[in-house]
Amino acid sequence: MSVLQLRNIHKNFSGYKAVSGINLNIQEGSIFGLLGPNGAGKTTILRIITGIFMADDGDIFFDGHSFDPVTDSAMIGYMPEERGLYKKMKVGEQALYLGQLKGLSYHEAAERVKYWFEKLGMNGWWNKKVEDLSKGMGQKLQFVVTVLHNPKLIILDEPFSGLDPVNADLIKEEIFNLAKNGSTIIFSTHRMEQVEEICDHIALINKGKKLLDGTVKDVKQQFKEHIFQITVDTADVLLSSEAFDIISKEDHTYRVKIREGHEQNEVLMHFINQQVPILSFHEILPTLNEIFIRIVSGDKPVAFPDSI
Repeated sequence: MSVLQLRNIHKNFSGYKAVSGINLNIQEGSIFGLLGPNGAGKTTILRIITGIFMADDGDIFFDGHSFDPVTDSAMIGYMPEERGLYKKMKVGEQALYLGQLKGLSYHEAAERVKYWFEKLGMNGWWNKKVEDLSKGMGQKLQFVVTVLHNPKLIILDEPFSGLDPVNADLIKEEIFNLAKNGSTIIFSTHRMEQVEEICDHIALINKGKKLLDGTVKDVKQQFKEHIFQITVDTADVLLSSEAFDIISKEDHTYRVKIREGHEQNEVLMHFINQQVPILSFHEILPTLNEIFIRIVSGDKPVAFPDSI
């Protein structure tokens, strides 16, 4: 079931096309990566989804009905890239206040703040002022106030900014838990390695247009280059073959590219026929970072099958 649908969304600022004809379909319980270089239009799209900006044209459907920013915003949690906290307020006071703004009673907000502060190791922060927090500490607080009211849709814009590896892993684990428990998450970043780890579906935006949309698995399959890596248990190997080219060799590991009209089994048979012991054989798929650079450089939409 779709939690969020964007249909032909457009947004201009003084004649500049920030978003042009964007279509997205985000499924319930998914972790959806919204990718793109700086200035691509990602933040504008997120602000349209949250009702901060109104689209100039197009339709938004939330949880099966036409999106109403007044009533539906209570079911959305938005963590912006820029820290959106009141600097002079104390941490505990701020979390309680923002929880109540999202419709929680004081008692509900207090119980949930206590739960999250204990879970993320923040109990000692209650009386600290927000202005005294490090960037990483501020990120953890922003994450808590984003998810405090159990939103149906959670939007995280560069959520790991300023976090050390330990706390980044802590937040990552909570993102997985939230999705497992039914929340839908939009994860916006330009860090491709995080996307590969976290997201199950991605869309790539550049210059306000969608260039790519699909599952991480299908996107990587779409851009594969028929490159395989094989590791053998001997140095005595005949390399010449009409089925493939050797791209690189390191010790007993070969990286080969299969030529057009040939199959991966021919690579295996080449080594088997020489009675070479094979230790491993697998396909090398491109990273999302490599795909990202290739698509943004070409700046052309990629056609995927209807099944994606």
